Amino acid sequence: MARAWEADPSALFERRLGKSAEELGNSDGNDECPDIWRLDNGDVAVIGRDLTAVYGPRLPQGVNLAPDERLVVIPGNMLSAAKKDIPDA
Repeated sequence: MARAWEADPSALFERRLGKSAEELGNSDGNDECPDIWRLDNGDVAVIGRDLTAVYGPRLPQGVNLAPDERLVVIPGNMLSAAKKDIPDA
């Protein structure tokens, strides 16, 4: 059965949404790189800490993770900084 939406692995990174982790003080410039990017097909890529194992067992009712999905966490100030770059629905 086909899914209603499927990620396109051929999509390319187009532009950062918001500010970089370094600009927001969320990185020391080494390996800490949470980020939000718009892909050239309109999808959004989020780089964050994989906390699937921690949050998976306590997801709210009606929220599910497919075996090929991961729950990632990013700093709240990163999403707030991206607000101006995210179009209204």
